[in-house]
Amino acid sequence: MTHISIVGAGFSGAVLARELAEAGCKVDVFDSRPHVAGNCHTARDAQTDVMVHTYGPHIFHTSNEKVWDYIRRFGEFVPFVNRVKAITGGRVFSLPLNLLTINQFFGKTFSPAEAEAFFKEVGDSSIESPANFEEQALHLMGRDLYEAFFKGYTTKQWGMSPSALPASILKRLPVRFNYDDNYYASRYQGIPRDGYTAVVENLLAHPDIRLHLGTRFERSYSSDYDHVFCSGPIDAWFGYDEGRLGYRTLDFVREDHTGDYQGNAVINYGDLSVPWTRISEHKHFAPWESHEKTVVFKEYSRLCDEADTPYYPIRLVAEKTLLSRYVERARQESKVTFVGRLGTYRYIDMHVTIAEALDTAERFKEGMGTDQPMPAFVVDPLG
Repeated sequence: MTHISIVGAGFSGAVLARELAEAGCKVDVFDSRPHVAGNCHTARDAQTDVMVHTYGPHIFHTSNEKVWDYIRRFGEFVPFVNRVKAITGGRVFSLPLNLLTINQFFGKTFSPAEAEAFFKEVGDSSIESPANFEEQALHLMGRDLYEAFFKGYTTKQWGMSPSALPASILKRLPVRFNYDDNYYASRYQGIPRDGYTAVVENLLAHPDIRLHLGTRFERSYSSDYDHVFCSGPIDAWFGYDEGRLGYRTLDFVREDHTGDYQGNAVINYGDLSVPWTRISEHKHFAPWESHEKTVVFKEYSRLCDEADTPYYPIRLVAEKTLLSRYVERARQESKVTFVGRLGTYRYIDMHVTIAEALDTAERFKEGMGTDQPMPAFVVDPLG
C-alpha cells in the first residue's frame, strides 16, 4: 500500500487525502492547528449560537460543474448571494460597482449605454498602458470613483499606495453597467448549511486517512513516506533559510450586540480615516437561521509577522524574486509536491483550490505503479 503524507488539513489537503485514500493509499494528514479546514474553519459561537467564519468570510462560488458536484458530496450547500455594501463619504452604496452605484454616486439616471459612455468620458485617456493599480483605476473610471471606493480601502488592505501595486489586482474587480449587485458572477454560489469545517471533516472521514491535529510535520519525516504533498508555506518547508515570503494578515475585533447590527453580511469602509477595512456580521451568512443576538467583526489588515496567520501573498517584485529561489529548490526535492495557496504562494479561491487538488490527485494516481515521477508543482507558482 502506497503511504502518503499530506501537510495541511484545509481544502487542498483534505481533497487530496480523500482522493488518494479512495485510490487505495494509506494517508496521514498533519496540521499544526487544533482543527481542520484551515482558514475556512467555521465554528458555532458559544455566546450567540451563530456559525462564525473564524478566519473571515468565505462564500463558495464556482462555474466549474465538476467542482460543484464534487464538494456537494460532502455537505449540503445552501444558495447564498454575496451582496456587499460600501460606506464612503458618509453614504452607503452597493458593490461591485454597478449601475445603481454609478447613478447614486453621481445623482444620475443613466441607462447602461449612457453609463458606459460616461465612463469613457471620465476615464483618463492619457494613460494608454496602465502600469499600476492607481493608473488602471484612473484610466477605467476616473478620479472620483477611484478615490471613493478604491484608494482608501486598497491602501488599508495592502499597507501601501495603490501606485505601488500591480494593475492586475484591479482588473479582477468587475464593473457592471446594469443593476446586478451579486458580488460574484459564478454559476454556482452557496454556503454549507453546517459550516465548512463539517465539509472538510466529511472529506477526511475515510478508514485509510489518519489525522494528526496540533502536530507540525517535520521535513525529516519525509523518509517515512512514498510521497509528501505540502499545502503549508513553501518557505517554511525550507526553514525560511532564504528569507520569509511576505503576506498580509488580518486582525478581527469582536463586538456583541442584540438584534441586527448592520443589516448585511459585509460592509466595506472606503475612507482612509476609518481604520478598519470592513465589518462582517456573521449571522447574515446563514439567513436560514434565526438568532436574537449577533456578533460582528471589524477587520484590520497589516503585515504578517512570524506568529501570525498568513492570508494574502504580497507577490511584488521582491517577493517573486525570493519565491523563484524557493521554487528552484523545491524542484530539486525528491517525492515532494507543493499545492494550495501557501504551497504555491498564490491567492486562490476555494473552488480553484479544490479543482487543482483534484487534478493533482489524478496526476498522482495515473503514475502509481510506474516510474513516472510526480513534479514538485502541478501548477506553476511563478506563472
